Amino acid sequence: MKVSFISLGCDKNRVNTEQMMALCVQEGMTLQGDPEGADVVVINTCGFIDSAKSEAIDTILQVGALKDEGLVGKILVTGCLSQRYQKEIPEELPEVDGIMGTANYGDIVEAIREVTDGTPCRHFDSIDGPVEELPRILSTPAHYAYLRIAEGCSNRCAYCVIPSLRGKYRSRRMEDILAEAKALADEGVKECIVIAQDITRYGVDLYKEKKLPELLRELCKLDFHWIRLHYLYPDTITDELLDTIAAEDKICKYIDMPIQHCNDTVLRAMNRRETKDGLLALYRKMREKIPGLVLRTSLITGLPYEDEAAFDELCEFLREVRIERAGAFPYSPEEGTPAAEMAERVDTAEAERRAELVVDVQSRVMDEFNESRLGDVVEVLCDGFDAQSMSYVGRSYAESPGIDGQIYFTAEGDVNPGDFVQVRLTDTMDGELMGEATE
Repeated sequence: MKVSFISLGCDKNRVNTEQMMALCVQEGMTLQGDPEGADVVVINTCGFIDSAKSEAIDTILQVGALKDEGLVGKILVTGCLSQRYQKEIPEELPEVDGIMGTANYGDIVEAIREVTDGTPCRHFDSIDGPVEELPRILSTPAHYAYLRIAEGCSNRCAYCVIPSLRGKYRSRRMEDILAEAKALADEGVKECIVIAQDITRYGVDLYKEKKLPELLRELCKLDFHWIRLHYLYPDTITDELLDTIAAEDKICKYIDMPIQHCNDTVLRAMNRRETKDGLLALYRKMREKIPGLVLRTSLITGLPYEDEAAFDELCEFLREVRIERAGAFPYSPEEGTPAAEMAERVDTAEAERRAELVVDVQSRVMDEFNESRLGDVVEVLCDGFDAQSMSYVGRSYAESPGIDGQIYFTAEGDVNPGDFVQVRLTDTMDGELMGEATE
């Protein structure tokens, strides 16, 4: 049995794909990267916003075309899109042979048997059940991996469908997380990226208290070189957590904290629990407690109640706080969310225009940050060799894989992926940094 996996969406989704891959290998199935020639193609989808839904549907149609040509056997769709559109997918996408929801990744072997046998394949259990503990096969380069510590979300932001796709917030048991983390470290993983929809609430549901600082201290005892944090929410960041990040050398001084906006009216409408003054105070505290801190955030433009004054306030906020990394996305009204029913809507074209303006503001902040680092010697984790530039490529603590820039550097000797190299930063080019390895 030859199975090909296509993983779409976020890195939390990637972990689920890795789990399904491991279960298939345990059953003696053969994994292959190219869908052509596969007996079954499993498409693990995202269904968060319109662009993600379009990507998932386009992928299904592309694999469906291969199936029509006899190059693919069966198609199994899993993940958020199938969870969200359980009824519509079989009706509107007849090329799909089976579907599974976000609570059923452990059923992957059974589902593959069903689609190959031609029997009905439909797996949807409660999305609020305990998190399944499943094995994994890493799909990332061997030197970094994502460690998922919780499933679901209970924040109930007015624009977000995640709770209806992934269920309420459920923490994994600490002993299960640490056992998986130790296995990753033993396999040679150098950078452990801690992820969940909201890692700051870790433990509240299971242990009735915030346990992230304790978990991080335990992770730091393992043989990782870097521990990176995605994603923190501002209303639950404690002094203990900031002190832990500051004190532990292995924890990257890099915090990804999605704020979405800064205007108080917009934040209230979105059911966010912070305020602009609170965010400014928190950013000041974070920088005071953690020297050299690099901040990343996500922003949404065109949210309901974002008038011109609110948007101008957001741009000024970015100029003042000088967040080093930020992603800006136009608001996507999602059916079934309270925000989609709000009257004070911004036109889609205007939301897209504002996102581009935010990118312009943020690009200037990022360029100034990069220029301020020239001459510094930084520790860089090599990701590989770039043949086009004839240089090695890697990241410092200030760059997370896949979402931030990279550092291109030259070196006298051979450097392998996963090696840590001291690099002197010498120049910038199109938002990227360049440098040379030092002795």
